[in-house]
Amino acid sequence: MVLTTTSIRDSEESLHCTFASRYVQESLPKFKIPERSMPKEAAFQIVNDELMLDGNPRLNLASFVSTWMEPECDKLIMSSINKNYVDMDEYPVTTELQNRCVNMLAHLFHAPVGDDETAVGVGTVGSSEAIMLAGLAFKRKWQARRKAEGKPFDKPNIVTGANVQVCWEKFARYFEVELKEVKLKEGYYVMDPAKAVEMVDENTICVAAILGSTLTGEFEDVKLLNELLTKKNKETGWDTPIHVDAASGGFIAPFLWPDLEWDFRLPLVKSINVSGHKYGLVYAGVGWVIWRSKDDLPDELVFHINYLGSDQPTFTLNFSKGSYQIIAQYYQLIRLGFEGYKDIMENCLANAKVLTDGIANMGRFDIVSKDVGVPVVAFSLRDSSKYTVFEVSEHLRRFGWIVPAYTMPPDAEHIAVLRVVIREDFSHSLAERLVSDIEKILTELDTQPSRLPTISARVTAEEVQNDKGDGLHQFHTDIVETQKDIIKHWRRIAGKKTSGVC
Repeated sequence: MVLTTTSIRDSEESLHCTFASRYVQESLPKFKIPERSMPKEAAFQIVNDELMLDGNPRLNLASFVSTWMEPECDKLIMSSINKNYVDMDEYPVTTELQNRCVNMLAHLFHAPVGDDETAVGVGTVGSSEAIMLAGLAFKRKWQARRKAEGKPFDKPNIVTGANVQVCWEKFARYFEVELKEVKLKEGYYVMDPAKAVEMVDENTICVAAILGSTLTGEFEDVKLLNELLTKKNKETGWDTPIHVDAASGGFIAPFLWPDLEWDFRLPLVKSINVSGHKYGLVYAGVGWVIWRSKDDLPDELVFHINYLGSDQPTFTLNFSKGSYQIIAQYYQLIRLGFEGYKDIMENCLANAKVLTDGIANMGRFDIVSKDVGVPVVAFSLRDSSKYTVFEVSEHLRRFGWIVPAYTMPPDAEHIAVLRVVIREDFSHSLAERLVSDIEKILTELDTQPSRLPTISARVTAEEVQNDKGDGLHQFHTDIVETQKDIIKHWRRIAGKKTSGVC
């Protein structure tokens, strides 16, 4: 006889409405696995109901990550969701698709490879992993060169702008590389190439340029950086290279501004990363890193394994990962082609223009994003004496919009902005709707009592000592200084790191 601990009542419950069962009357497990199982219908309904409280990904204008794909690609994804990419011997076609993607991107970025040559690159979980791999390659090549010259190799550094994404700070901290950041200034929110080259020394493993700042979408001047760094290399005898973080702009610049020189057309650019899950138009979980040539990727970093069935070279930080992102990327590349990507990027740029014009016409904001760059609309309040961009962001959530507000990095941290990322699925009508909702919010905030005097009093008070040592409070009277302190207060609430917005 087969024994079971499932009661008749439990088995019958699985056939009835979940909301008529006991499962909606009990608190869900939060710390320990439950002792007993529940019917699949109940588990699905309960988890699905909790997820209703998440934001709508399509209205999440904070993220660069793709939130829509065609149903045909969704089918491909579901049919391959159980494939582990690392099993290359078992899934050779998936491996071939990755290699095709690498070759296509290498040619798109003008890598010096022939039509029948194999490009050097790898698919990653995202641009964060891609940056880690590229940074490791630079560090190892620099160390090898220093060892050959009989010089110290224990203090590597990397030069970036203060506007870099937080993954660069992770790389520096995890792999013991000093991060030398070029500070920003009001009105100029990208790395100054001249200042970056000034910071380069014999221990600099590379200079990282950003093609599409996460703060404003602006492209950094990689061509000027290449020129200045070439000159310095000749004067010093160094060989400092460039890495381009094209996480956002790598799938935009080639289609909208094909004559813009930022990629492997510049001799010092040795590696480029790009996010397939951003403007590569794939769901979250895929990035790419491409090297100029085999000489730029040290052999010692590539591992060869054979316990999965054949000799397999691998250069990743992780091991197992899904295959569907690679397959989805290849689908998009052959489905859309150059023409399709160009059309989509032009639409994004046009819709960004609609939103930019609508916000500018209100006369309440200054637009800080640029026309040439990632289709991002970043804007700051002209008058923050009554309310701030943080409150505007908070009120927008009532309409379903997720629009981040944040302060700029040093030395422009007193500037606070709202930022809207225009993705493929953000239409002209949605842009008009967002403008309308912002106008409604501003009208409401204009009529409400200001919250700022209380905040201002709390964050601008400075304790000073008089001759007797008693604590006295001195309040700033200068409006600009007051607003700077208010921004600092909101920044403490929002978190210390603001360049990690993605």
